[in-house]
Amino acid sequence: MSVVDLGSGVPPNELGRRLREIRAWRGQSLEVTAGLAGISYGYLGKLERGEKTLENRRTLEALAHALRVAPSEFTGRPWEVPDGPGTDAYAGVVAVEKALDVCQLGDDPGTPIREWAPVRADLAQLEELRGAGDYQAIGRLSPDLLLELHAMYVRTPEYREPILIGMIGCYFAMMVMAKRLGVRGLPLLAAKAAQECSEELDSLAWRGAAMWMRGNVTGSLSRPQQYNRAVALADELTPGLDDPQVLQAYGMLQLSASLAAAVQSDRSTAVTHLDEAAAVADRMDSDVGDFGRMWFGRLNVGIWRSSIGMELGDGPQAIEAVAGMPIATIPDPARLAGFYSEAGRVLLAEPKTRDKGLSVLLQAEHLSPQRLRSDFFVREAVADQLRAARRDAGGRELRGLAWRLGIGPELDRKPN
Repeated sequence: MSVVDLGSGVPPNELGRRLREIRAWRGQSLEVTAGLAGISYGYLGKLERGEKTLENRRTLEALAHALRVAPSEFTGRPWEVPDGPGTDAYAGVVAVEKALDVCQLGDDPGTPIREWAPVRADLAQLEELRGAGDYQAIGRLSPDLLLELHAMYVRTPEYREPILIGMIGCYFAMMVMAKRLGVRGLPLLAAKAAQECSEELDSLAWRGAAMWMRGNVTGSLSRPQQYNRAVALADELTPGLDDPQVLQAYGMLQLSASLAAAVQSDRSTAVTHLDEAAAVADRMDSDVGDFGRMWFGRLNVGIWRSSIGMELGDGPQAIEAVAGMPIATIPDPARLAGFYSEAGRVLLAEPKTRDKGLSVLLQAEHLSPQRLRSDFFVREAVADQLRAARRDAGGRELRGLAWRLGIGPELDRKPN
């Protein structure tokens, strides 16, 4: 593990290093880069020196635009961190990349196939792995399963509808895995393949779900495009809202549009789409829908309202949007861990809520260790707090989390 001496008081800062490297590569000054990103020269300097933490998608994507790189250039790949959270996932990434290259709808890859029942069982297991945020296991299961599905699509036409739905689920698991591990290019490749499957299904609901999936994993490449695509397809879905599946896909597209607007600092538009999502969620019989494992419903709308408030800079106050809501009933540990990761780092940044923030981050880690440990913003927030930590009982949990994230200092004993 990469370590620093406690006496320095400053753990490694990956973002600052990458910012300096990319800016030097582009030959841009601090002043020019800050101006293009719409932030102050002083703030950018503090980011590069590791004196400030980067707190939202908006600033990350503005810096990427200013330096003409993908946002993932700053976040790094977990397996590049010695003993980091993604070290064991690299083999799976290679296998996923190969499967995505080989598989094309309508082409038989020549893979042996089984009866539909065991394939269906593997698809159910893959959905559970995605819900758990187990990216290593996804990398082991999904490549061969995708190849088999493509072979079955050609050889067993009687199962084409469930096979296409299975392919979409397989591609989505790959998208999420690649995104969380910071692999550039693969999420978009998988997203486009999922959209092709949804078009072949000729289903409004699955077209909406596939578009939401694409925005969820590739939206940072272009927020205006994410917004326009989500709104355009939501409009197409409007006549079919009496269908519960179409309604859930429509609601998720409204949430996708809201996030895209929020990252562009358009609060009014973000709130408009949130309110529309809430209105359609109120038409549902259940607080949590089950179509496409998107979990659309009143509880998820509350989570998105809170997350978008945090993105807009509302701080801990934004978390009140889910106060009293039983969000833990959403049957997706990784989804909950994602929200707790976001809420935890926001709470961690405020002295009055620091301890609560750490507790929430530990809760996220308990739910889905790989999801929490691959979160770039969490790594930044914990590293920032570690700079000020003291060797006392109050800092032990923080140092323990930092150690598991691969950014903590070497201690005389293993952290709790």
